[in-house]
Amino acid sequence: MKLDTLKVCVIGAGIGGLAVARALALRGADVSVLEQAPEISEVGAGLQISPNGFAVLRALGLDAALRARAVQAEAVCLRDYRRGEVLRLDLGALDSRDYYFIHRADLIEVLAEGAREAGARIRLLQKVSSVEGGAQPCVHLASGARTEADLVIGADGLHSVVRPVLNGVSTPFFTRQVAWRATVPNLWDRGPEVQVHMGPMRHVVSYPLRDGALLNLVAVQERAAWTAESWSQRDDPVALRAAFGDFSADLRAMLDAVQEVHLWGLFRHPVAKVWQRDGLALLGDAAHPTLPFMAQGASMALEDAWVLADALRDEATREAALTRYQARREGRAARVVGAASRNAWKYHLSFPPLRWAAHTALRAGGAIAPDRMMRQFDWLYGHDVTHAA
Repeated sequence: MKLDTLKVCVIGAGIGGLAVARALALRGADVSVLEQAPEISEVGAGLQISPNGFAVLRALGLDAALRARAVQAEAVCLRDYRRGEVLRLDLGALDSRDYYFIHRADLIEVLAEGAREAGARIRLLQKVSSVEGGAQPCVHLASGARTEADLVIGADGLHSVVRPVLNGVSTPFFTRQVAWRATVPNLWDRGPEVQVHMGPMRHVVSYPLRDGALLNLVAVQERAAWTAESWSQRDDPVALRAAFGDFSADLRAMLDAVQEVHLWGLFRHPVAKVWQRDGLALLGDAAHPTLPFMAQGASMALEDAWVLADALRDEATREAALTRYQARREGRAARVVGAASRNAWKYHLSFPPLRWAAHTALRAGGAIAPDRMMRQFDWLYGHDVTHAA
């Protein structure tokens, strides 16, 4: 398509929305991003950018800006909740060492600056009430205003306005797991590694942010009590500490430092069957929400953004481009979402003999064939959408 005549409206100034805005603006498209918040900001939490996501940032020309704000990861350390280290995986064994920890707000800042630099317009306080597809898709705002475009991209997350237009309303189910997230000062001089403390029906992931000044904490617990799916829901740090009170002293010390914590329920959503139609397209969590057990939410949104922009550049018509986009992305998205859904149980073994046997096997694998342990992730981290045919 001739992108220099294409008018694009992106709903949502999150990771995927800002990335696709820069990708399309760099190719000549007229891009507007509609964001309902009063400012471009993100809640205080960390995320991981694995090599497959970093490949997109490099292709977008944002690699240096990302590196300046991120911590380069060196290892993943799995720890028993009481007995210490089980397995240490050296990320240097990956084909690419571009694996980073970054504060979500810092990544959003990098992407927003990049989108604006490329010529995209970011419009704040724009709450979308509905969308219509067609030859000239239309976005209706809560203010009563409307915006027309040649293409409307729903990068508007779990509670997408665009997804139900394409797929109808779906009902996710509660996984009977909840997650707390918090950041604390790195009082223990923790190095550039992910630590996963694994216990019965619970685990805690931690890693450093902002030149090692902070630690990002994500704690997951299995429980029957229903909890809302909302990142803005606060909880009492005392409840978090109580849930992990039998964990090792090093983990409890980190939790003792938590002053403010958020809690949300983990729900399993189906991957959308329809990603595009009539000039509407889904991207990121709007298309394929995933549980946080593969740390791929951000990287998958970045992959989507690149593939969508590539398809629009390479195909002759909008319809052909959107069809190609879904064809390239839906299988991989389903595989990643499925892998994340299956991953939690490995950290939550509650039957002591089974946990002992599993941890013994991990130790043996790490000692005998550490490279083979890392090669199991080649399909994920080695996938580069910027080079894929």
